[in-house]
Amino acid sequence: MDKPLGMLAELTYRCPLRCGYCSNPTGPHARSGELTTEEWYRVLDEARALGVLQVHLSGGEPLLRRDLPGLVAHAHHLGLYSSLITGGQGLNTDRLATLVASGLDHIQISVQDADATAADAIAGRSAHRRKLTAARLVKEAGLPLTLNVVLHRANIGRIAALVDLALRLRADRLELANAQYYGSALLNLRSLLPTRAQLDAAETVVQEARHTLARRLEIVYVRSDLHDGVPKPCMHGWGSRQFTVTPGGDVLPCPAAARIPGLDVPQVRRASLADIWFHSSVFNRFRGTEWMPEPCRSCPLKETDHGGCRCQAFQLTGDPAATDPACRLSPHHALVRALVQDAETAPDTLRYRA
Repeated sequence: MDKPLGMLAELTYRCPLRCGYCSNPTGPHARSGELTTEEWYRVLDEARALGVLQVHLSGGEPLLRRDLPGLVAHAHHLGLYSSLITGGQGLNTDRLATLVASGLDHIQISVQDADATAADAIAGRSAHRRKLTAARLVKEAGLPLTLNVVLHRANIGRIAALVDLALRLRADRLELANAQYYGSALLNLRSLLPTRAQLDAAETVVQEARHTLARRLEIVYVRSDLHDGVPKPCMHGWGSRQFTVTPGGDVLPCPAAARIPGLDVPQVRRASLADIWFHSSVFNRFRGTEWMPEPCRSCPLKETDHGGCRCQAFQLTGDPAATDPACRLSPHHALVRALVQDAETAPDTLRYRA
């Protein structure tokens, strides 16, 4: 069994934005019981001892944690590469200088659209201009900058403008990832899912931009697997390369796994990361291929796509062990075909997070 390379540290679920595709829990229960500074120090210690090389400091909005500079400094002391995943709100010159002095290695800022009015509508708040200011500050501070865009029907037609925005901000990397349908995104699936024509056009724009800008901008594009009949190799396999620690200390193979009922979710307050990674029932539940039903078990691609996404299988079929319905060979693939067909004529109205 391989040791993990990365840890997603979800420091808080609190966030000033209200994006209609967000998968994080909402409400008072999601804001209580956050790990203390000392508990996060221990988690970082155990992660590094386990073999983790990179920690992604995320949320919610991690800048809402006042102890963020201390957490960055502790990760730096351990030799961990630290990446801050933020919406950019509240990232000013002084806070950024403190984080850089603490040893932060990289910042990723989410952008909802290239147009301010459209971006603010998606975020549910007036936030776009502050994001651009934050991005400029990151480059002035000499840190690598990634722009991350969740793609959906409302913005997938503006990839060219998003590429231009990334160039103007001197970003090093642009991540264009089609929405994953959990949480609010599942609630809004009919309004978020792009049409076939939109996806085909997006693919053309991405490939042209990659060819033209190969030496100036790294462009990562994650397609929607609901249209292609081929499931994504989610997380490179369950419990294979990385894990998530939630604000309250739950440890999961992926950020969405908590939605699967019946999992005995381990807790860093009760067990070590090493014990959880190697021995917990959750991390071993869908490791490897022995758990797979047919047609996955006999499929020559089972070591490539790992049976697809367990969370998506549960969301669409109620069974996390089912073949991912995104796969054309799945007995449940008709569910996905119906969703795609419905999206062709569905309304564009989004319901935002509370």
